[in-house]
Amino acid sequence: MKHRLLTICFLLFSTIAPAEETPQFLIDQAIAAHPDQSGVYVLDKGEEALLARAWLANNAQKTIEVQYFIWSTDNVGILASEALLRAADRGVKVRVIVDDLLIDAPDKSLLALAKHPNIEIRIYNPQHSVGTPFHKRLLNIAVNFRGVNQRMHDKTFMVDGKIAITGGRNMAAEYFDYNSDYNFRDRDALILGQAVNSMQASFDKFWASPLSAPVEELYDGLGLMQKNISIKDEEIQNIYADLFAYANNPENFTPEVQQLIHQTPQAFARLAEKIIWSDITFISDTPGKNSNKLLLGGSGLTTQKLAQLVAQADNEIVIQSPYLVMSNAAIKLFKQAIKRGVNVRISTNSLASTDNIQAFSGYRNQRDKLLHMGIDIFEYKPDPEIKQRLLRQAKVPTEKIPVFAIHAKTMVVDGQTVYIGTFNFDPRSENLNTEVGVIVHHEALAKSVRTSIENDMQPENSWNAATDNPDQYVSLAKRSRVLFYQLTPIKPLL
Repeated sequence: MKHRLLTICFLLFSTIAPAEETPQFLIDQAIAAHPDQSGVYVLDKGEEALLARAWLANNAQKTIEVQYFIWSTDNVGILASEALLRAADRGVKVRVIVDDLLIDAPDKSLLALAKHPNIEIRIYNPQHSVGTPFHKRLLNIAVNFRGVNQRMHDKTFMVDGKIAITGGRNMAAEYFDYNSDYNFRDRDALILGQAVNSMQASFDKFWASPLSAPVEELYDGLGLMQKNISIKDEEIQNIYADLFAYANNPENFTPEVQQLIHQTPQAFARLAEKIIWSDITFISDTPGKNSNKLLLGGSGLTTQKLAQLVAQADNEIVIQSPYLVMSNAAIKLFKQAIKRGVNVRISTNSLASTDNIQAFSGYRNQRDKLLHMGIDIFEYKPDPEIKQRLLRQAKVPTEKIPVFAIHAKTMVVDGQTVYIGTFNFDPRSENLNTEVGVIVHHEALAKSVRTSIENDMQPENSWNAATDNPDQYVSLAKRSRVLFYQLTPIKPLL
């Protein structure tokens, strides 16, 4: 299984389109036909989201700028790193910002990539991992509790300043349907045109922020408070060679996958015809989220923009979020909406599908209250029928059925406006983590995304939280663990 997944991912990252059908040709043609507008195409399936990133990276001409909360060292993460290295070798300027909390790259591998003349890597708020010894991490938690909990949850991928992808997916196998144990039902937006300029401006703010530290500086320290790691030129070249060898391993190439890659240029040509051009607003937080230094509240720009959408709703709000923990302010906002006659429906994870028991404990503490308010809540099943349509890997026999869980962060208002981005409906996204996303004002797109979420709410895919008692489908041990967290005062961190 591991080799099969590696081979599929490698092929996705290795395709090169004919010159007359490059993304630049399609992008320039589309943008020229729609001046002063932005285009959007929703990437609902993990495989197409991965293929889009891979093909664009392989065909970038000038710049690639990447911003992620998680970058894993699984097959997808390694192959993505190799794709950026290849781009840099052909002269593309690559800039990467990764949050420090969950990065798991080996120190010397990270340093080797940063040493490439065309690659720059910065780590956001480095208090946990990169260049930080364990004892320094403990000290940071003790003296700067809010600081260590303020993370960059942004996810953006930009090529040549013209086309970009943003949404829920991190750079790891489970976000692209290639994990054999656990995969996410996620959603991205492919963006062209004017909105990319706003995304570029946001990236530049984070790049210039003191919170974003160059990798080399994080390994230059002396004494006990910072790792002192150096790397020789020979080691750098060996790491590069290992990446290339890993990605060019031809083992288990299948005719099916080769055919898929061969058809990639044609797929992009068809995609260009389906792009919707409309009024699109990219929203983002500033580095640090807000001015608070000690307290865990404070809101943020994305919070305010999404709150405005809720406050302006007249008829209907449909939300999909992996975590559902409403602050007091959010509860008040939704009570007011319901009082106005707005119908609120939310698709979220069940205890059987969630990847975050702590977050679920916050939801479980208020679930009855939310239902009593009049919110319809649908909890995702761990093996929904819709998985067969969304996951290519669902058709591959495995010894264990992988869990399929919601990770999409989406809101549709009045069937007219849709938000796709990184914002979870919880206090952490509201007050601590920086978030991004796009707000699209387009009726057909909004209704299409709403229909997609409604499909996830169907009985074959979700339990009705009001009538089905979804918790009964998990073990007593798991329910007991959730109960433990329900008794702890951790809501502001969820």
